Amino acid sequence: MRPSKASVTQTWLLLTQLCLLKDFVIRCVREFIRRAKSMLLSQNMVAESAEISVISVAKDPNNFQIAEIRIHDSVCIEIPSSEESLLLGSVKSCSANDIDEPDTDEFIPKISSGSYADKGDYREYMEDEHICIDDLSDHLGSSFFRFPVPIAFYGVFDGHGGSEASQYIKENATRLFFEDAVFRESPSIVNAFYLKELENSYRKAYLLADLAMEDESIVSSSCGTTALTALVIGRHLMVANAGDCRAVLCRKGKAVDMSFDHKSTFEPERRRVEDLGGYFEGEYLYGDLAVTRALGDWSIKRYSPLGVSLSPLIADPDIQQMMLTEEDEFLIMGCDGVWDVMTSQYAVTFARQGLRRHGDPRRCAMELGREASRRESSDNVTVVVICFTSPPATPQRRRIRFCVSDEARVRLQTMLES
Repeated sequence: MRPSKASVTQTWLLLTQLCLLKDFVIRCVREFIRRAKSMLLSQNMVAESAEISVISVAKDPNNFQIAEIRIHDSVCIEIPSSEESLLLGSVKSCSANDIDEPDTDEFIPKISSGSYADKGDYREYMEDEHICIDDLSDHLGSSFFRFPVPIAFYGVFDGHGGSEASQYIKENATRLFFEDAVFRESPSIVNAFYLKELENSYRKAYLLADLAMEDESIVSSSCGTTALTALVIGRHLMVANAGDCRAVLCRKGKAVDMSFDHKSTFEPERRRVEDLGGYFEGEYLYGDLAVTRALGDWSIKRYSPLGVSLSPLIADPDIQQMMLTEEDEFLIMGCDGVWDVMTSQYAVTFARQGLRRHGDPRRCAMELGREASRRESSDNVTVVVICFTSPPATPQRRRIRFCVSDEARVRLQTMLES
């Protein structure tokens, strides 16, 4: 006897409801595990394990319901019966207050990086500097700096008028960026409030670095540098930029610009300069500088027609923040010598192909840099590649060899000729 359409429909609906209910229960369990761990950590307790038990599961499949879920008997949730709310009823919790903390099961990037720098064929001096620190806590020492999640720091500094300014920033980067009070005490959680404080700290660091270079005993007043930095805290990415270096994120093969080039060709920046009374000769600010934001260059800032406080040339960085997911594969940071000869998408596609071949960020950075040189970049070339995931290995093609006897080869040749 074939089942009726009504019974098939009812069965299908029941299975759909069970799947939805299962997903809902899993989300609830994860949420309360997170809250329970937060509660225990706040009381200086450590939960070594968590046992989950499901209680009162009805045996009748047509009346499926879960009455209670317990985790170590300290956190419980109650799901109402189907009569009260079939799938998405209210959830009662005996956990502590809400804590703004990411789920511990969520994606945390596995960071590795590589870099490449070359003077180039058309430049007499190398004025670029860069820094790569995959484990910042270890680099700064546990006595000074501890963090609840992995943290990494990267920077690309493109000097002009000499290498003094870019060298100064590289040599003093950790002091400038991580001696602020926001880093003095390890936060219990990395939430929106902390990230805002971090952004303010970064702006302050850029401005302090700029002011330090006003002293000509440190850096010549005719010397300056752009500054592009990236900080990865767990799955939080923060990119700060002043100048025309660029950071590009690869998200499932698509290029996502994490910074904007501060040049006359960037319309919002050109408008900002002109609103402050600045002017361009061709593409150069005051006919002298190719960028509109930089650290140093006090010969321009100090003698600006409007004074230092209103100088169109500023050190204030643009800051972009993003939460990384499993779709985010790597970040490319490069000086303008790279972006003068390739688009963001071209660089991402080129780097992605390389990483899928060999999975080595150092080799990938070198290949990108050499590609920029091959495309006749006329500037210094510096590239940093930061991988957030291990690239999938491309399966090797199997080679099959055929051995043909002399007799078979003669017969084949005769057949082809006929």
